[in-house]
Amino acid sequence: MSKPQQSLDDPKTLNWLSDQAFQSALLEGVSRTFALTIPQLPTPLFGPVANAYLLCRIVDTIEDEVSLSARQKQHYCEEFIEVVRTGENAELFALDLAPLLSEQTIPAEHTLIHVLPRVVQITHTFEAAQIDALACCVKTMAEGMPVFQAQNLRDGLATVSDMDKYCYYVAGCVGEMLAKLFCHYSPAIAVHQEELLKLSVSFGQGLQMTNILKDIWDDAGRGVCWLPQDIFTETGYDLKILSPETNDEYFRAGLAHLISIARGHLHNALRYTQLIPPHEKGIRNFCLWALGMAVLTLNKIKRNLGFIRSEQVKISRNSVKATIALTRAIGGNNLLLSAAFNLTSNGLKAPGWHYPILSSKATSDL
Repeated sequence: MSKPQQSLDDPKTLNWLSDQAFQSALLEGVSRTFALTIPQLPTPLFGPVANAYLLCRIVDTIEDEVSLSARQKQHYCEEFIEVVRTGENAELFALDLAPLLSEQTIPAEHTLIHVLPRVVQITHTFEAAQIDALACCVKTMAEGMPVFQAQNLRDGLATVSDMDKYCYYVAGCVGEMLAKLFCHYSPAIAVHQEELLKLSVSFGQGLQMTNILKDIWDDAGRGVCWLPQDIFTETGYDLKILSPETNDEYFRAGLAHLISIARGHLHNALRYTQLIPPHEKGIRNFCLWALGMAVLTLNKIKRNLGFIRSEQVKISRNSVKATIALTRAIGGNNLLLSAAFNLTSNGLKAPGWHYPILSSKATSDL
């Protein structure tokens, strides 16, 4: 077990660490993926982006907590918005929320809530534009997610438009925040701010849709389905009968359509990354590693549409290592990146299926 993970056993121990070590230890506990990718960023970006992920993870923890009612979740989300915006009352918030967390919430998230005041304190050490970007993201996420949590999600979402909105609240707004932070960091990146903000929503949606597709059966076990019924209505499948025991060609056809949609969003993620100057290798790696792992995951799902457990479509460590090696080798060359993306993702396209990718001002309607 790594040292950062050991320190998570005692929240008091964490408080003796520097801000960077403190956030690194928390990331290691709540997300190995982001614990891997965020340190690739330039030093001035590590702190704000790590902090942003932890703030978002706190919102996720509230939303996923089985012991809280829909009304309680909305209450704590509203309170957390103000805590992040003002930097005030963080200790009272943590003391109120921590005892309500159940054993189904992982230990690292229990720790995250206990040390929440330190996380928010770090938030308010950043520059005003950075704080505003983080607070805006938390507000969007914390206001949007309860809307869906209050619904009966057992039978899926009604439409692709509903999926777009959900993905925006949980991932698209994070993409926007990252674009703002990147532009604040570099004038050369800020030249493309308008286009980056457009593509960032799609980037977030591609990653989120990949997670939704990978976790279909884990979610179903919790009585939740994030798939859109209208897609499956077109193929002749009713999500009300969704079950891992069902071996249905119409369901598999619907999955193939959603994979094609996700592929389109990931193509926008590539376009987003190609707008980052090649000399910003850290930012490019941060984007490309996430993009590459998503494409590989979708390929595994496409090859095994009848999977019944997320482990069956989880990419291997060797695949992760190969993604890292490839992006380090060609990450600064846009032509080679396009070729690699097309080579690895063309099999994800569904013949005859066209989908209008979520565009620049789609968020204005959310």
